[in-house]
Amino acid sequence: MKVRNYSDAELAEILDKDIFHLISDVADEMHMECYLVGGYVRDIFLDQASDDIDCVVVGSGIEMASALKKRLGRRAYLSVFKNFGTAQVKVANANQGLPLEIEFVGARKESYHRDSRKPIVEDGTLEDDQNRRDFTINAMAICLNKEHFGELVDPFGGLDDLWDGIIRTPLDPDITFSDDPLRMLRCIRFATRFNFMIEEETFNALERNVERLRIISKERICDELNKILMTKTPSRGFVDLQRSGILALIFPELAAMDNVEERNGKKHKNNFYHTLEVLDNVAKKDTSLWLRWAALLHDIGKPRSKRWDNSAGWTFHSHNYIGAKMVPGIFNRLKLPQDAKMKYVQKMVELHMRPINIADDEVTDSAVRRLVNDAGDDIDDLMTLCEADITSKNEVRKARFRENYQLVREKIADLKERDYKRLLQPVIDGNEIMEMFHLPPSKEVGILKAYLKDAVLDGIVANEREPLMQLLTAKAQEMGLALS
Repeated sequence: MKVRNYSDAELAEILDKDIFHLISDVADEMHMECYLVGGYVRDIFLDQASDDIDCVVVGSGIEMASALKKRLGRRAYLSVFKNFGTAQVKVANANQGLPLEIEFVGARKESYHRDSRKPIVEDGTLEDDQNRRDFTINAMAICLNKEHFGELVDPFGGLDDLWDGIIRTPLDPDITFSDDPLRMLRCIRFATRFNFMIEEETFNALERNVERLRIISKERICDELNKILMTKTPSRGFVDLQRSGILALIFPELAAMDNVEERNGKKHKNNFYHTLEVLDNVAKKDTSLWLRWAALLHDIGKPRSKRWDNSAGWTFHSHNYIGAKMVPGIFNRLKLPQDAKMKYVQKMVELHMRPINIADDEVTDSAVRRLVNDAGDDIDDLMTLCEADITSKNEVRKARFRENYQLVREKIADLKERDYKRLLQPVIDGNEIMEMFHLPPSKEVGILKAYLKDAVLDGIVANEREPLMQLLTAKAQEMGLALS
């Protein structure tokens, strides 16, 4: 992570923008101290752009926001959140055509009840406000008042921690995490996002305060997991979650995969670290959140399917089907969507062994047609997942799989070019079968439909009416059915 080291004069030059000068004018007119804080300040030193601006006012943030809105007129929209003592001003951004969002809050100090992360808030100073921040890198402030415009206020060495690549809390980490346990997940998320190390005492406090996460809603926890999944190298976050003991509390099925058994001198691989390697491989493709969830869950059924066989050693038969059945329960518990996204992940988990089995043997047209039929429009994502699943240390075996996967992809591309949906769906459908044999919707109709579909998928006949009618008639006679 590249870090810049700016002087106060250089920071003033970076902030030489109309909006910041306007905020400065309003703050001085109202005789209020006003500071840029949080992620916007951090991202200046990381040379990263941001349109979400947080300002702390020593006074009323709502009054400050209201005054700024008056100065901006119709170019701005004001939202006030009285219960939280905050207000947001959205300003049309002429440079990008996007709204610039500026949030104002009054400087405050906080205290907490043991059973809640909702703070008791009192008015405070800038020092009080910085004390309550989660991490040193988020506790830096830059003054916007004219007399000290651009001056950095960094009481906890946040800039040094950026340079050193360290995540730590401004004050006692046990208090920080106990007060608001969600900060534990944020700690791991920031370390993952920036590729930073968590300072030793801060990490030890994660271990000591795991149980405090029980007061956090599943939705909040899942939001942080999603953000970790969408980082460049999500495995780092899940390793820290496991090492700290957090994973066992919030995601026990995944934590259970970090286990290796030995019997008769034979060990199976650590499926937890294999899963994280697959996840990172998928992340390299800049894939969607839901394909990353599929990567995380693709082997989730292995602990339940693990068996010892005296001749074969350790086996995980049907782990893909077991894992697919586990997906709805995991999604429900974590408050993930119970819709097409869950079905997509479930399908990826169930089918992830199919391309591997094809590539481990002769790549036949029939096997590829069946795979495409079952995966449907998600076939490319499935292939991405399965290629990411090649983590063998045997380079010869790995090369063979990659070559065979390429052959599978070529056959899929050929099917698509020839309109695979038309080729895979028999031209005689269930309605016509019912009409031909005077049948209601029934088991017999399903058998005949499946018989024709298997014939098309296996390449026994072309997907054309005449050869399919011959097969259908013969099968119906075998079943004691007659054409009308």
